[in-house]
Amino acid sequence: MGKGLLFFCCACCILLLTIINLSIGPVINGVVGDDKVLTQPWGIVNCQKLKDDYDDEDPQDDKRKKFLETQIDYCTRIKGMHDMEYTAFIFDIVIGFVCGLIGLLHLFDLKKDFVSNTGLIGLICGIVGFVLTFVYVIFNGLVFTGQYSGVYERDGDGVFAEQVTAGGPKFKCLYYDDSGDYFAGMAKFSDLNKKQYNYKHKFYGDDLTGCIDSSSTTNWAYSCRNQPEINGLATCTKLYAEKIDEIENKDKFDRFLTTLILSLIVCLANIGLALFGFLLFRTPGDF
Repeated sequence: MGKGLLFFCCACCILLLTIINLSIGPVINGVVGDDKVLTQPWGIVNCQKLKDDYDDEDPQDDKRKKFLETQIDYCTRIKGMHDMEYTAFIFDIVIGFVCGLIGLLHLFDLKKDFVSNTGLIGLICGIVGFVLTFVYVIFNGLVFTGQYSGVYERDGDGVFAEQVTAGGPKFKCLYYDDSGDYFAGMAKFSDLNKKQYNYKHKFYGDDLTGCIDSSSTTNWAYSCRNQPEINGLATCTKLYAEKIDEIENKDKFDRFLTTLILSLIVCLANIGLALFGFLLFRTPGDF
């Protein structure tokens, strides 16, 4: 297979996979981005204000410091992912289309005297595309594996707290974190494909009705984020998270993971585009 055909295939791969990414990207398609933590959409969230507030306060308490630092990290990551999803996808679409079109013309023996310039264009575009897409992959991975989903963490049975002593009203919060991390007790986006975060028929038995959390009444899970123990019903041995009747969380997981994998392949295709572009620039006669 000639260098020119491989150059064309890399460009087509970038174009095709990026079109798919555009149709499923979690930010572009509005699946995430309406932030409930910082009360601003991801695209206009003001991370600099958080940093300035942190510097002005200069917290001495370790928990308070951790509390503010986790918000700054979160803000930086979601803003970076938002900006890079648009930037990387748009550039990759342009790169794939331009290089693919030029490569196709050369395959039909048109503009053969332009092959050297085509190689140079491919080299530059491949490098730029790789850098932008790889940065997006980093931000996507950081958000995907962070506890930023807004869904309260629970085990495979939906339990988030267990009774301390038999028949007592005190319950130990299983996911409480004493470090001051603002996102402690929250599930990761990478966990949202699990059964406890999505609809499952008869996930809880009828005998557990009084032990299931409700945001409108008990709100036990929210209390567990801020304290190691909470008061619950003495008749329960475990407290269960509020039942989820949607598949929205699975959809978020699928979109994050798919764009992450496809973007990694696009990174490889950009490397190939740059490599074969360089070879064509050096030896245009080998197209």
